Amino acid sequence: MRSNEEMLRLIADTAERDENVRAAVLSGSRADSSRPEDVYQDYDVAFLVRNLEPYFNNPCYIERTFGKVLIMQLPDLNDNPGMTLETAEKFTYLTIFEDGTRLDLTVTTTMPDWGNEPMKVLFDREGHLSDNLDNECYMVHEPTQEEFSACCNEFWWCLNNVAKGLRREEIPYAKAMFEETLRPQLNKVVSWYIGTISDFSVSTGKKGKYFKKYLPDSIYGKYLRTYSPPDISKMWTSLVNTCKLFSDLARIVAQDLGLDYNTTEEDGARLYMMNVKGGVYEK
Repeated sequence: MRSNEEMLRLIADTAERDENVRAAVLSGSRADSSRPEDVYQDYDVAFLVRNLEPYFNNPCYIERTFGKVLIMQLPDLNDNPGMTLETAEKFTYLTIFEDGTRLDLTVTTTMPDWGNEPMKVLFDREGHLSDNLDNECYMVHEPTQEEFSACCNEFWWCLNNVAKGLRREEIPYAKAMFEETLRPQLNKVVSWYIGTISDFSVSTGKKGKYFKKYLPDSIYGKYLRTYSPPDISKMWTSLVNTCKLFSDLARIVAQDLGLDYNTTEEDGARLYMMNVKGGVYEK
């Protein structure tokens, strides 16, 4: 696999040699020196160009420029099969090369909005850009009362759908409801808990990928047990454990940050879950 230095030099040199490219910018984890580096990190790169035509739906450009392609995705065409050069402002190539390197290259005629995500300028023909290495993306921020209450309410309300799915033995539905509605709220509370023990000075990463780094082993073990195999009995056990973990951490966060925690909605949601589990409403 090519080294980080080799790949960044190739990207910058490619941009400099092509008079159509105004700038090349690296964003994401590769632009953030505070994040652990490993060989699986993507190179998230944007080429700001004057004319999109040479790069639009032209996979040969990628292989000719960056190397032998193992697998590629063209997300713009997948999302919009009728896209044409005349209607496009950008075109993206998601590529894994034969040596295992992954490059996500967006070629665009308009400056992307990186928000608070770190970005590093690799080449700037006009000298107008500057790095943004503040590392704000995915940093844990202290919640307001409104944010905290909304998270807790969403978790306890959506619990009913998971419970009904399990009672009906609709495993795909129950799994989807858990991952799409409960886990995002659980991850917020876990992140806020990490914030309380780190003075809100760390990033938990996309979808909590750094939880292991910052959680005490005992809590991280409980978090892992919120994942379950596709077995109704084991899924019920996992769901009950998830509720306890959410409740325990939410109460700690509320106490440490001086927030109000609505125990009434928790009690009601958990009672409904156990009644559904026991078939109480079917009698």
